[in-house]
Amino acid sequence: MTSARERRGTAVVTGASAGIGLAYAERLAATGHDVVLVARRADRLADLADRLRRAYGGTVTPLTADLADPEGLAAVAERVTGDDVTHLVNNAGINGYGPFAGKDPGLIAAVLALNVTAPTLLTRAALPGLLARGRGAVVNVASLLAFSGAQPPGPLPHRAVYAGSKGYLVTFSRILAAELVGTPVQVQVLCPGLTDTEFHLVDADRPLAGREPRSSGRGMAAADVVDASLAGLAADETVCVPGLADPAAVDRLLAAEAGLRTAAGSPLADRYRPATG
Repeated sequence: MTSARERRGTAVVTGASAGIGLAYAERLAATGHDVVLVARRADRLADLADRLRRAYGGTVTPLTADLADPEGLAAVAERVTGDDVTHLVNNAGINGYGPFAGKDPGLIAAVLALNVTAPTLLTRAALPGLLARGRGAVVNVASLLAFSGAQPPGPLPHRAVYAGSKGYLVTFSRILAAELVGTPVQVQVLCPGLTDTEFHLVDADRPLAGREPRSSGRGMAAADVVDASLAGLAADETVCVPGLADPAAVDRLLAAEAGLRTAAGSPLADRYRPATG
Protein backbone atom coordinates (compact mmCIF):
# COMPACT_ATOMS: atom_id res chain seq x y z
CA MET A 1 0.00 0.00 0.00
CA THR A 2 1.24 3.51 -0.82
CA SER A 3 1.57 5.74 2.23
CA ALA A 4 0.14 9.27 2.41
CA ARG A 5 3.68 10.66 2.40
CA GLU A 6 4.59 8.69 -0.71
CA ARG A 7 1.49 10.03 -2.42
CA ARG A 8 2.32 13.60 -1.40
CA GLY A 9 6.00 13.36 -2.27
CA THR A 10 8.94 15.56 -1.38
CA ALA A 11 9.15 19.35 -1.29
CA VAL A 12 12.50 21.08 -1.80
CA VAL A 13 12.54 24.47 -0.08
CA THR A 14 15.45 26.88 -0.55
CA GLY A 15 16.19 29.58 1.98
CA ALA A 16 14.63 27.32 4.60
CA SER A 17 16.64 28.51 7.60
CA ALA A 18 14.39 31.52 8.34
CA GLY A 19 11.37 33.53 7.33
CA ILE A 20 9.12 32.49 4.45
CA GLY A 21 11.21 29.43 3.61
CA LEU A 22 11.05 28.14 7.17
CA ALA A 23 7.29 28.73 7.28
CA TYR A 24 6.87 26.91 3.97
CA ALA A 25 8.88 23.94 5.27
CA GLU A 26 6.67 23.79 8.37
CA ARG A 27 3.42 23.93 6.40
CA LEU A 28 4.50 21.27 3.90
CA ALA A 29 5.78 18.94 6.60
CA ALA A 30 2.53 19.41 8.51
CA THR A 31 0.49 18.42 5.44
CA GLY A 32 2.36 15.15 4.95
CA HIS A 33 5.23 16.03 2.64
CA ASP A 34 8.78 14.92 3.11
CA VAL A 35 10.98 18.01 2.98
CA VAL A 36 14.47 18.87 1.79
CA LEU A 37 15.72 21.99 3.59
CA VAL A 38 18.24 24.08 1.65
CA ALA A 39 20.24 26.97 3.10
CA ARG A 40 23.78 27.99 4.04
CA ARG A 41 23.42 27.69 7.82
CA ALA A 42 23.92 24.03 8.69
CA ASP A 43 23.19 24.51 12.40
CA ARG A 44 19.82 26.10 11.75
CA LEU A 45 18.89 23.43 9.21
CA ALA A 46 19.78 20.68 11.67
CA ASP A 47 17.64 22.29 14.38
CA LEU A 48 14.68 22.75 12.02
CA ALA A 49 14.95 19.22 10.62
CA ASP A 50 14.92 17.75 14.13
CA ARG A 51 11.92 19.84 15.14
CA LEU A 52 9.92 18.93 12.03
CA ARG A 53 10.66 15.23 12.38
CA ARG A 54 9.50 15.25 15.99
CA ALA A 55 6.39 17.27 15.21
CA TYR A 56 5.22 15.61 11.99
CA GLY A 57 7.27 12.50 11.29
CA GLY A 58 8.38 11.74 7.79
CA THR A 59 11.74 12.39 6.18
CA VAL A 60 13.31 15.81 6.63
CA THR A 61 16.71 16.22 5.00
CA PRO A 62 19.02 19.21 5.52
CA LEU A 63 21.02 20.10 2.42
CA THR A 64 23.57 22.78 3.23
CA ALA A 65 24.39 24.74 0.08
CA ASP A 66 25.22 28.25 -1.07
CA LEU A 67 23.17 28.73 -4.24
CA ALA A 68 25.43 31.59 -5.33
CA ASP A 69 28.25 29.03 -5.60
CA PRO A 70 28.22 26.80 -8.72
CA GLU A 71 28.96 23.67 -6.69
CA GLY A 72 26.17 24.38 -4.22
CA LEU A 73 23.72 25.11 -7.03
CA ALA A 74 24.72 21.91 -8.84
CA ALA A 75 24.13 19.82 -5.70
CA VAL A 76 20.62 21.20 -5.23
CA ALA A 77 19.85 20.92 -8.95
CA GLU A 78 20.77 17.24 -8.76
CA ARG A 79 18.45 16.73 -5.79
CA VAL A 80 15.44 18.35 -7.45
CA THR A 81 15.65 15.83 -10.29
CA GLY A 82 14.74 13.06 -7.84
CA ASP A 83 11.65 11.07 -8.74
CA ASP A 84 10.12 11.77 -5.32
CA VAL A 85 10.04 15.56 -5.78
CA THR A 86 6.62 17.16 -6.17
CA HIS A 87 7.23 20.74 -5.00
CA LEU A 88 10.04 23.22 -5.49
CA VAL A 89 9.94 26.45 -3.50
CA ASN A 90 12.55 28.91 -4.78
CA ASN A 91 12.74 31.22 -1.79
CA ALA A 92 16.46 31.87 -1.22
CA GLY A 93 17.55 35.42 -1.97
CA ILE A 94 19.32 38.53 -0.74
CA ASN A 95 18.44 42.19 -1.15
CA GLY A 96 21.73 44.01 -1.84
CA TYR A 97 20.01 47.33 -1.15
CA GLY A 98 21.93 50.55 -1.74
CA PRO A 99 22.57 53.21 -4.40
CA PHE A 100 23.51 51.38 -7.58
CA ALA A 101 26.51 53.52 -8.49
CA GLY A 102 28.18 52.65 -5.19
CA LYS A 103 27.37 48.95 -4.98
CA ASP A 104 30.16 46.43 -4.94
CA PRO A 105 30.05 44.49 -8.25
CA GLY A 106 30.58 41.27 -6.33
CA LEU A 107 27.43 41.88 -4.30
CA ILE A 108 25.48 42.69 -7.46
CA ALA A 109 26.64 39.39 -8.94
CA ALA A 110 25.57 37.54 -5.77
CA VAL A 111 22.08 39.09 -5.87
CA LEU A 112 21.66 38.02 -9.49
CA ALA A 113 23.04 34.55 -8.80
CA LEU A 114 20.62 33.93 -5.93
CA ASN A 115 17.57 35.79 -7.15
CA VAL A 116 17.72 35.02 -10.88
CA THR A 117 20.14 32.26 -11.87
CA ALA A 118 19.41 29.81 -9.04
CA PRO A 119 15.61 29.74 -9.31
CA THR A 120 15.78 29.57 -13.10
CA LEU A 121 18.19 26.64 -13.19
CA LEU A 122 16.50 24.79 -10.33
CA THR A 123 13.16 25.11 -12.08
CA ARG A 124 14.74 23.80 -15.28
CA ALA A 125 16.21 20.86 -13.37
CA ALA A 126 12.93 19.96 -11.66
CA LEU A 127 10.42 20.54 -14.44
CA PRO A 128 11.02 17.54 -16.74
CA GLY A 129 10.51 15.13 -13.84
CA LEU A 130 7.40 16.92 -12.61
CA LEU A 131 5.90 16.76 -16.10
CA ALA A 132 6.83 13.10 -16.53
CA ARG A 133 5.23 12.20 -13.18
CA GLY A 134 2.13 14.20 -13.99
CA ARG A 135 2.00 16.40 -10.90
CA GLY A 136 3.81 19.13 -9.05
CA ALA A 137 4.25 22.81 -8.38
CA VAL A 138 7.00 25.40 -8.54
CA VAL A 139 6.70 28.49 -6.33
CA ASN A 140 9.06 31.39 -7.02
CA VAL A 141 9.17 33.93 -4.21
CA ALA A 142 9.38 37.44 -5.62
CA SER A 143 8.31 40.70 -3.96
CA LEU A 144 5.86 43.56 -4.36
CA LEU A 145 8.96 45.65 -5.10
CA ALA A 146 8.87 43.96 -8.51
CA PHE A 147 5.99 46.35 -9.24
CA SER A 148 7.58 49.45 -7.72
CA GLY A 149 8.77 50.72 -11.09
CA ALA A 150 10.07 54.26 -11.11
CA GLN A 151 9.08 55.11 -7.55
CA PRO A 152 12.12 56.78 -5.98
CA PRO A 153 13.82 55.64 -2.78
CA GLY A 154 12.29 57.01 0.40
CA PRO A 155 10.40 55.38 1.94
CA LEU A 156 11.25 52.52 -0.45
CA PRO A 157 14.88 51.33 -0.40
CA HIS A 158 17.54 51.81 -3.07
CA ARG A 159 16.65 48.63 -4.92
CA ALA A 160 17.51 48.74 -8.64
CA VAL A 161 19.12 45.29 -8.72
CA TYR A 162 16.86 43.62 -6.15
CA ALA A 163 13.59 44.87 -7.64
CA GLY A 164 14.87 44.14 -11.13
CA SER A 165 15.67 40.57 -10.12
CA LYS A 166 12.23 40.12 -8.63
CA GLY A 167 10.66 41.63 -11.73
CA TYR A 168 12.45 38.92 -13.68
CA LEU A 169 10.92 36.26 -11.43
CA VAL A 170 7.44 37.68 -11.99
CA THR A 171 7.80 37.67 -15.77
CA PHE A 172 9.58 34.31 -15.89
CA SER A 173 6.95 32.66 -13.71
CA ARG A 174 3.97 34.08 -15.56
CA ILE A 175 5.28 33.12 -18.98
CA LEU A 176 6.30 29.66 -17.82
CA ALA A 177 2.85 29.16 -16.27
CA ALA A 178 1.28 30.09 -19.61
CA GLU A 179 3.62 27.65 -21.36
CA LEU A 180 2.45 24.87 -19.04
CA VAL A 181 -1.29 25.46 -19.40
CA GLY A 182 -2.91 22.09 -19.99
CA THR A 183 -0.27 20.22 -17.99
CA PRO A 184 -0.65 19.08 -14.37
CA VAL A 185 2.29 21.23 -13.19
CA GLN A 186 1.57 24.60 -11.58
CA VAL A 187 3.83 27.63 -11.45
CA GLN A 188 3.17 30.43 -8.97
CA VAL A 189 5.02 33.65 -8.28
CA LEU A 190 4.52 34.74 -4.69
CA CYS A 191 4.75 38.51 -4.21
CA PRO A 192 4.69 39.44 -0.53
CA GLY A 193 5.02 42.94 0.78
CA LEU A 194 6.87 43.75 3.98
CA THR A 195 7.13 40.50 5.94
CA ASP A 196 8.10 39.97 9.57
CA THR A 197 11.36 38.06 9.04
CA GLU A 198 15.07 38.72 9.47
CA PHE A 199 15.44 39.56 5.76
CA HIS A 200 15.85 43.30 6.38
CA LEU A 201 18.29 42.67 9.23
CA VAL A 202 20.84 40.95 7.00
CA ASP A 203 24.00 42.85 6.09
CA ALA A 204 24.61 42.42 2.33
CA ASP A 205 25.11 38.71 1.59
CA ARG A 206 26.30 37.72 5.07
CA PRO A 207 23.78 35.62 7.01
CA LEU A 208 22.87 36.53 10.57
CA ALA A 209 24.75 34.74 13.29
CA GLY A 210 22.90 32.60 15.80
CA ARG A 211 20.82 29.44 15.63
CA GLU A 212 17.47 31.11 16.30
CA PRO A 213 15.66 32.95 13.47
CA ARG A 214 14.96 36.56 14.29
CA SER A 215 12.00 38.86 13.74
CA SER A 216 12.04 42.37 12.32
CA GLY A 217 8.87 43.22 14.22
CA ARG A 218 7.28 44.68 11.09
CA GLY A 219 5.04 43.36 8.38
CA MET A 220 2.87 40.33 7.70
CA ALA A 221 3.65 37.08 9.50
CA ALA A 222 5.59 34.65 7.32
CA ALA A 223 3.05 31.93 8.13
CA ASP A 224 0.27 34.11 6.68
CA VAL A 225 2.30 34.66 3.51
CA VAL A 226 2.69 30.91 3.10
CA ASP A 227 -0.98 30.23 3.84
CA ALA A 228 -1.85 32.69 1.07
CA SER A 229 0.51 30.93 -1.32
CA LEU A 230 -0.95 27.50 -0.61
CA ALA A 231 -4.51 28.83 -0.94
CA GLY A 232 -3.49 30.49 -4.19
CA LEU A 233 -2.11 27.20 -5.51
CA ALA A 234 -5.39 25.51 -4.64
CA ALA A 235 -7.21 28.27 -6.57
CA ASP A 236 -4.76 28.01 -9.50
CA GLU A 237 -3.48 31.56 -9.03
CA THR A 238 -0.30 32.29 -10.93
CA VAL A 239 0.34 35.66 -9.25
CA CYS A 240 -0.23 35.52 -5.49
CA VAL A 241 -0.14 38.80 -3.56
CA PRO A 242 -0.96 37.91 0.06
CA GLY A 243 -2.10 41.39 1.11
CA LEU A 244 -4.07 42.26 -2.04
CA ALA A 245 -7.75 42.74 -1.18
CA ASP A 246 -8.82 43.34 -4.80
CA PRO A 247 -7.69 40.44 -7.04
CA ALA A 248 -9.01 42.33 -10.06
CA ALA A 249 -5.86 44.46 -9.81
CA VAL A 250 -3.98 41.58 -11.45
CA ASP A 251 -6.51 41.59 -14.31
CA ARG A 252 -5.98 45.32 -14.74
CA LEU A 253 -2.25 44.70 -14.98
CA LEU A 254 -2.87 42.20 -17.76
CA ALA A 255 -5.07 44.72 -19.56
CA ALA A 256 -2.41 47.43 -19.27
CA GLU A 257 0.20 45.08 -20.70
CA ALA A 258 -2.10 44.20 -23.58
CA GLY A 259 -2.47 47.92 -24.28
CA LEU A 260 1.29 48.36 -24.48
CA ARG A 261 1.62 45.40 -26.82
CA THR A 262 -0.65 47.05 -29.38
CA ALA A 263 2.52 48.90 -30.43
CA ALA A 264 4.00 45.67 -31.82
CA GLY A 265 4.21 45.99 -35.60
CA SER A 266 2.86 49.54 -35.58
CA PRO A 267 4.52 52.40 -37.46
CA LEU A 268 6.67 54.89 -35.58
CA ALA A 269 4.62 56.93 -33.12
CA ASP A 270 4.21 60.58 -34.12
CA ARG A 271 5.98 61.89 -31.02
CA TYR A 272 9.21 60.24 -32.14
CA ARG A 273 9.14 61.66 -35.65
CA PRO A 274 11.43 64.58 -36.47
CA ALA A 275 9.71 67.96 -36.43
CA THR A 276 8.93 69.25 -39.90
CA GLY A 277 8.47 72.72 -41.27
